[in-house]
Amino acid sequence: MSQTVRLTVAQAAVRFLANQWSERAGVRQKLFAGCFGIFGHGNVAGFGQALLQNELAGGEDHLPYVLARNEQAMVHTAVAYARQKDRLQTWVCTASVGPGSTNMLTGAALATINRIPVLLLPSGTFATRASSPVLQELELPYAADVTVNDAFRPLSKFFDEVNRPEQLVSALIGAMRVLTDPAETGAVTISLPQDVQAEAHDWPVELFAERTWHVAVPRPEPWAIAAAAEVIRSAKRPLIIAGGGVHYSGAEDAMLAFCDATGIPVGEAQAGKGSLPHGHPQEMGAIGSTGTTAANTLAREADVVIGIGTRYSDFTTASRTAFQDNGVRFVNINVAPVDAVKHSGLMVLADAREALIELTAALDGWSVTSAYRRKQGKLWKDWDKLVEAAYDPPRSVTRKLAPGLLTQGEVLGAVNELTDPRDVVLCAAGSMPGDIHKLWRVRDRKAYHVEYGYSCMGYEVPASIGIKLADPSREVFAMLGDGGYLMMPTELVTAVQERVKVIVVLVQNHGFHSIGSLSESLGSQRFGTRYRMREEKSGQLDGEFVPVDLAANARSLGCHVIEVHSREELAAAIAEAKAWPQGGGPVVIHVETDPFVFAPDSDSWWDVPVSQVSDLASTKAAYHTYTDHKSTQRQFLAPATAPTRKTGRR
Repeated sequence: MSQTVRLTVAQAAVRFLANQWSERAGVRQKLFAGCFGIFGHGNVAGFGQALLQNELAGGEDHLPYVLARNEQAMVHTAVAYARQKDRLQTWVCTASVGPGSTNMLTGAALATINRIPVLLLPSGTFATRASSPVLQELELPYAADVTVNDAFRPLSKFFDEVNRPEQLVSALIGAMRVLTDPAETGAVTISLPQDVQAEAHDWPVELFAERTWHVAVPRPEPWAIAAAAEVIRSAKRPLIIAGGGVHYSGAEDAMLAFCDATGIPVGEAQAGKGSLPHGHPQEMGAIGSTGTTAANTLAREADVVIGIGTRYSDFTTASRTAFQDNGVRFVNINVAPVDAVKHSGLMVLADAREALIELTAALDGWSVTSAYRRKQGKLWKDWDKLVEAAYDPPRSVTRKLAPGLLTQGEVLGAVNELTDPRDVVLCAAGSMPGDIHKLWRVRDRKAYHVEYGYSCMGYEVPASIGIKLADPSREVFAMLGDGGYLMMPTELVTAVQERVKVIVVLVQNHGFHSIGSLSESLGSQRFGTRYRMREEKSGQLDGEFVPVDLAANARSLGCHVIEVHSREELAAAIAEAKAWPQGGGPVVIHVETDPFVFAPDSDSWWDVPVSQVSDLASTKAAYHTYTDHKSTQRQFLAPATAPTRKTGRR
């Protein structure tokens, strides 16, 4: 008979998770760096007890525990960590019954949309139903087996509920399979009722042996490379769209060699920013709704688009208006079929690095014309002048909010220019992701981190902790506005407690700047987007600014706060923040900006429907503009031309 060990379900899960490893291309690391959690009834006596016992025992089976302040936030921290680690290592998240667990739903959606692995362990009520209905239990008259944790099902790439100890083994094995699958990864959820967590069982000792999960590096099929090469050789104006798959596969050097050899320009999605270093002749910067005019001009004229590791989100494709050549064809290199099939593209199902190496060889001797290379250089030079003007605007530029205020472009420029190449810039929501996407000059493959799959306000502070934990050798600059800060400042306390140094640049612009601008463009006149007092006479939010002191708030949470009011003070603050000791906790730089001085226009579009009928002249005008853009939207249904595959008996 197999030898067994008697443990609770929670103890067994912790011991199993501590012994899981991932490996890719010969490099091996623990799959889980630790466990984030907040204890309450539901997990305090299960996973809480198991993690305590694990911590006191120490040794190789240790799974470090970090106390979070918000359950959504701890998932964001885990996601940012996993992204910085190229999806090869992540964290476990445990939460209590009811709202503690459902607070993780937003984090689950964010992880799955961004294809980032994270293991979620929400707690359930009682599998036995011995005490039902218990505190925070959902009761439905038509389904006694439904719990609030079922809300994780559509948000998870793998979901299981363990109602008996015997079910844990298959749940854990299934979870590891998905977490380490580059084509299927995302949020993985195992729901564990509180009584099951504490239940003892005799486990086979083999379950706790060190286990290594190989992360696949699929090579492309020869026919696919040959077909892709044929399509590309026929192109006169090819363009690459680089997505996150370039980074996750470590394909940056392969991309550089491919572009050097072929001269094909690169436009970058948010997740693919930094695929080529700033200054490379084929680097055209951001593409799409928040793109550069260089990349977007080339996109409009492209006859072949090579998507590498991209999801083709609406921001990347400018809501399917970016590519206007009548015969445009797509070649899609991706590990995930769901992405490779988009825009009727020729599917090259493969790791980005492996595909680029083979495609470079297949295109040996072929290059775009010298004229096309010269055009790339001119377009980029013209755009770079606009970036310089945004980073260092003349004093004559009118400040609409108040004289002397810095612009958002000035703040971004100062941080970009005064930080080291390996320092990480981080953002997620509001107007800054778009501005950073088009303006930021990336000098290192892991120095740009913008979450723009779910674009979740509040991601920035917890994510900064995840990045810093993943790579303590880098400084992390979290850029966020007052709206994003107010969503989730709580993890600053976690950074204080864990002595994690992160640098938060808090831009105070008195409202939802991004949505205010969008509202105005849609004819809704910035309604409900400004942080102003409600006037008694008008009944509207058009009074004085809401008297909130966010610098004082950050200081009260234990942060070192620097308040700045000029370019010179901002430069000094960045230097002071960088000199702040590692292990000294978070630094917050507070700066007020004018939200009415904008970054250079992308000459692009984003599809947000406008009211078709309205009494407002502003809305009527916006709808007319909307229909003009809508008429240029395309579906891309024609398949890419490819050689016919030979068939027959083997």
